[in-house]
Amino acid sequence: MFSTPWLLLLLLPLAGWLWLAWKKHGQPVAVPFDHASPPARIWTSRLLRLAGVLPVLILAVVVCILAGPRRLGEPKTRRMLTNIEFVVDVSGSMLSKFGSEGNRYDAAMQAITGFVDQRPGDAFGLMVFGDAVLEWVPLTSDPSAIKQATPFLSPDSLPPWFPGGTSIGMALEHALKVMTARPEGDRMIVLLTDGQSYDLSNGNDTVVANKLLAEGIQVYTIHIAEDDPGTEVTNISRITGGEMFEVADPATIPQVIKHIDDMKKARLERISAENMDHFGPWGIAGGVLLLGLFVSLCGFRPTPW
Repeated sequence: MFSTPWLLLLLLPLAGWLWLAWKKHGQPVAVPFDHASPPARIWTSRLLRLAGVLPVLILAVVVCILAGPRRLGEPKTRRMLTNIEFVVDVSGSMLSKFGSEGNRYDAAMQAITGFVDQRPGDAFGLMVFGDAVLEWVPLTSDPSAIKQATPFLSPDSLPPWFPGGTSIGMALEHALKVMTARPEGDRMIVLLTDGQSYDLSNGNDTVVANKLLAEGIQVYTIHIAEDDPGTEVTNISRITGGEMFEVADPATIPQVIKHIDDMKKARLERISAENMDHFGPWGIAGGVLLLGLFVSLCGFRPTPW
């Protein structure tokens, strides 16, 4: 195929010129012979004719190149974007000691960093909550701000009124608004908390879960504590198609991150083949013809009489 196929109409007069150049025999020359007939030189005649039509063939190749030869490239696949919102509990209890060193908040941020490193190419957002919600990093494909957020969002670094309670329902409602503003790609929420939430009682957990489910948002909860996470957050994860993970030891966090990644694999989208320039064969053909013309001009040519 060609990008400007109408230029190929120029090949029609070149075809006529090619026919005339091939049929042309030149001016016969009388050479005396003593009682002998000249030997037949069929191949010499054909080579001379070929040398005569080389300029026409070169012009034909030039016309084809100007017409813009194209070809279909190989079909490709691309990684479909997944929008991942990290919702982190920063209530006062997140400062409780967790493991041999560090606290629950440190373990939560460690989990986030590991998850970001596991899924390059996705969009990540970060919000923290207590009795209020703070969207610290909007959804972005550059995770550097999330990795550097740990010292600024610790419960002991926030205003005293902010970390007070654990309003998981309010935080998920806010995350829902953020996620629905991004129509492109899959959506998931990773909730990291150590407690139960008063605003999910009396069936509100089911209400919030159904809202998330209607928008195709899955919730994966990492409960960072040794005590019981309660049924509310477990129900939300189950209803939305996610899962609840109870983490009692920081050493198990990498396994949890890997498990979530395995459950929510990035999807690949097949992209149709694109038209690409295809000058290579025509350039080679033109180069061979030019070389042949050069050789013919160096001595292999018809007698100019």
